[in-house]
Amino acid sequence: MTPPRVLVVDDEPQIRRSLRVVLRANGYEVEEAATGEEALDQVAAHPPELVILDLGLPDMDGVEVCRRVREWSQLPVIVLTVHEDDETKVRALDEGADDFVTKPFSVPELLARMRVAVRHAARSAETGAGVIRSGDVEINLARRLVTRAGAEVHLTPTEYGLLRYLAEHASRVVTHGQLLRSVLGAGYEDAVGSLRVYVASLRKKLEADPSQPRIITTEPGVGYRLRAEE
Repeated sequence: MTPPRVLVVDDEPQIRRSLRVVLRANGYEVEEAATGEEALDQVAAHPPELVILDLGLPDMDGVEVCRRVREWSQLPVIVLTVHEDDETKVRALDEGADDFVTKPFSVPELLARMRVAVRHAARSAETGAGVIRSGDVEINLARRLVTRAGAEVHLTPTEYGLLRYLAEHASRVVTHGQLLRSVLGAGYEDAVGSLRVYVASLRKKLEADPSQPRIITTEPGVGYRLRAEE
């Protein structure tokens, strides 16, 4: 079996070197790019299975790289960010990044996020809507049915819309703006207070302990993630 190819885009040679060693040790074939233009050229000429993209590139904003890739490709993109820069994380996710890992990053976390991103891309390409499970909660997208421990959970249209969007992007972080646009429409991207109320209501219906959520988790300053069984 051909090992999956990963394109590492970072202008710091030591970061590329460390990622190359780690990824090759875990069965990946690694290609590298030091600039945004070089990355775009490589993606166009020889698309990898996944891109790891640093946002602080010397020639262009990494968010712009993500936006331009998304104009014609849905290949998974994981961005590397600094911990405090929530605004840039949100911009990257809104432009189509699949997930983010903060520097300094945990290697096991990065590898786990990579596996999830690749699986999600394969699921989206092959099956589309299906059944998403998280703990004792089951979300049947085709039937528009949500159950917990086998019993149907009654949701309002807005609650279901939010849960559906999270389920369609299961295990990926979804920004506040993405959720609000998808359910409430354009012009509601700043209604984060209302979104928190809806999410709190969903957690009361789905979580064993809403104060310690395990199904719909919060990504501080960014959005939410539905943790699905893989």
